[in-house]
Amino acid sequence: MNERITLAEGAGGSAGEALMKDVIFPYIGNDILAEMHDGARLKVSGDIAFTTDSYVVSPRFFPGGSIGTLAVSGTVNDLAMTGAKARFLSAAVILEEGFPVEELKNILADMQKAAKYAGVLFVTGDTKVAPKGKVDGVFINTAGIGDIIEGADISPKNVKLGMKIIVSGSMGDHGATILAARHNMKSNLKSDAAPLNKMVEKMFAVTKNIAVLRDPTRGGLAATLNEIAKAANVGIIIDEEKIPIKEEVKGLSDMLGFDPLTLANEGKLVAFVPQEEADAALAAIKADERGRDAAVIGETTDKAVGKVGMRTPLGSIRVVEMPRGIIVPRIC
Repeated sequence: MNERITLAEGAGGSAGEALMKDVIFPYIGNDILAEMHDGARLKVSGDIAFTTDSYVVSPRFFPGGSIGTLAVSGTVNDLAMTGAKARFLSAAVILEEGFPVEELKNILADMQKAAKYAGVLFVTGDTKVAPKGKVDGVFINTAGIGDIIEGADISPKNVKLGMKIIVSGSMGDHGATILAARHNMKSNLKSDAAPLNKMVEKMFAVTKNIAVLRDPTRGGLAATLNEIAKAANVGIIIDEEKIPIKEEVKGLSDMLGFDPLTLANEGKLVAFVPQEEADAALAAIKADERGRDAAVIGETTDKAVGKVGMRTPLGSIRVVEMPRGIIVPRIC
């Protein structure tokens, strides 16, 4: 195997076979993938969820993860937000000619680690090699299939007045980490990129009445809450002092002119639950290692329907608008 990817690895011959067997299979291989068929034959029953996403993050490696971490976590989390337990993933990797094989192995190792944590299998995939200059190193697409958890019915239509809004941890960590890495700034921040399916399963073990789950990725908490307010036809009021945000995220945001509420997260969720079940849901989230900083930050209301307001420490209400324009490109 060469030290760098060549066009031969994407031509379907012996070089491509060597790439699969010597580089890819040692990390994400299993009995289903080893059949090397054009698709995977899978046993599923009942309602399933299906999703797909593509990953073009820059830089490819950052404190707390890599494009490989995101490629698994993002798709697993999209399934979890529909109330599904992820089971199977596909992976399509587009490589630039000349891409270092050792770097590819590191990305695959992160994919392996995240998949193991989530308990999912890669069952089919594809590799393409584009001429030098036509791809920025590596792009990855993953698709996922999962079983809907019994009793789960996740939809904005289920949001009612007086529901509590929970976030599973500090906001803006991933976006701030990427910004710091791009600007070569000294920082102790780490991306929160991680699968959330185990956390969601813990939540459903204590309540089946979760109205909406959402992972606040591009556009951050601000975009997520605005989308739900409009779709559910309710007003949303949140409390600024209750929103967990790391001081370093606040400082970096002030320095670069960003609102932390618009910065992406890749390992956090937002949940809308009935008031009487909020404590149980919050406890379930906090029982997960990635949910220790979870907090109830607000509720739904019949005032200012379709809009999001934030109560400031001074007692005034600030409108939280939907982010506009390009916030942070190539964040995931």
